[in-house]
Amino acid sequence: MASSAAIMKQGVKVKKSLGDRIVDVIIYVVLGLIALSTVLPFLYVVAGSFATDKELTERAFFLIPHVWSANAYKYAVHNSNILLGLRNSILLTVLGTIMCMAFSLTFAYPLSKAHFRGRDFIMNLVIVTMLFGGGMIPSYVIFTNAYHLLDTYWALILPGLISPFNMIIIKKFFQELPSELEDAAYVDGATDLQVFFRVALPLSKPVIASISLFYGVGFWNDYFASMIYLRSAEKYPIQILLRSIILLSSTVSESAQDFYDMNGAPPDKAVKMACTVIATVPILCIYPFVQKYFTKGVMVGAVKG
Repeated sequence: MASSAAIMKQGVKVKKSLGDRIVDVIIYVVLGLIALSTVLPFLYVVAGSFATDKELTERAFFLIPHVWSANAYKYAVHNSNILLGLRNSILLTVLGTIMCMAFSLTFAYPLSKAHFRGRDFIMNLVIVTMLFGGGMIPSYVIFTNAYHLLDTYWALILPGLISPFNMIIIKKFFQELPSELEDAAYVDGATDLQVFFRVALPLSKPVIASISLFYGVGFWNDYFASMIYLRSAEKYPIQILLRSIILLSSTVSESAQDFYDMNGAPPDKAVKMACTVIATVPILCIYPFVQKYFTKGVMVGAVKG
């Protein structure tokens, strides 16, 4: 026992057997192939957005275009108020994510307490909403005629204010927090709100970051609800504007040569790729900041009961 303790203190590494090293190599190769299968398509889209019509026609796949052309991005910016769309999408995403997280957290916390009366009944109601819905037409009639939310961002935020799936993950995470910390806070005279804001929330950064990412990506990528409820062009998010650009890109002609460079007007395929990059890169920049919380926040809150 003493010799084992001495070895552990010295930090001696145990040499892996040949079989263990072979397994490690296989695991790294498989994970590398999976990573390439997810990264290469996006890199091709980025490269294709800077390519010319001739290159997109002749080369089936490439990561570096022979001739660089930014005409696809010029077309996207020139034919729509894309900066206004980005501002609207950022506003909608930030406002919607904050409100959804506020309601989801305050709804999940009481349900995580075993002494909360009616908890099982409320949870059953939440589960029912995951299985059944009113449908698109009744929802449209309610939000336009009853609540008068047509052409407002509230029509995009309120229907999904609390996601049952996300709320259940948050509830499971709250249940796993040490009850001793809350008991100590109550002994010190803290109220329920003080325990929630000063004990539960600071310990819930992983699940807050990961679920906020879920809500944010959902608001950023959604265009169907915007297409139904929004009427004013100045309120359109980036997804609606990019959709209109893609629909109009087939009408690009070489008659616009004076606006573009020597490579001519951008092809329809390059415009679609440029719109994909514009819609993906902003939300993609958020992932590095929440990556360290993502796995812990989702898995810890979802595995245990």
